Amino acid sequence: MEWLNILIGLVLVLLGRKLFWLFVGCVGFIVGAEFAERVLQGQPEWLILLIALGAGLLGAVVSIFLQRVLIGVAGFFAGGYCLSALASTTVHSNHEGMAWMAFIAGGVLGAILVITLLDPALIVISSLAGATAVAQHVPLDPSVKPWLFLGLLVLGIIVQTRQYVKETKTQPQSQAKRNDSTG
Repeated sequence: MEWLNILIGLVLVLLGRKLFWLFVGCVGFIVGAEFAERVLQGQPEWLILLIALGAGLLGAVVSIFLQRVLIGVAGFFAGGYCLSALASTTVHSNHEGMAWMAFIAGGVLGAILVITLLDPALIVISSLAGATAVAQHVPLDPSVKPWLFLGLLVLGIIVQTRQYVKETKTQPQSQAKRNDSTG
C-alpha cells in the first residue's frame, strides 16, 4: 500500500486545489488508512485498504454535494494528518496521546485556514498533505526525507499557485466576452 500513498501524495501536491473533490477523497483515503492501521493492527492489509478506499470514496462523493462543509472537514483532517506526522517524526515518540493531541491541534488549525483563506489555504494544505504522504512512505534514508518533503511542498505550492493565477486571469476575460455577446 506504500506505492498507493506515494501516488496519492503526488496527486495532492500537483492538483489538490484544482480538483477539490479529489483532494477530499485523497485525504479521506490517507487518514482512513492511517486510522485503520492503528486501530486494526494485525488485520489483513486488504481490510485496511478497503476501509481507506471507503473513506476516500465517501469523502469524494459527499464533497460534491456538501462542498462548503467539507472544506472545513478536509482542512481539519489534512492539518491533523500533517501535524501528527510531524510530531511523531520530530519528537520520535510512539505515544498515542501525543499523536492525537497533535492531530486535533493540526486539525483545528487546518480547518480555520481553509475556511478563512479558501484557495490559498487549499494550495498549502493539499501540498502539505501530499508532501507528507510521499515523504512518509517513500523508501529513502531518514536523513533525506525532510529534504524530499520540503522540495515537494515548494513544488506543490508553485505548481498550484501558477494554476490558480492562470485560472483567475482567464476568468474575467471569459466573463467579459459573455457579457459583450449577451448585450
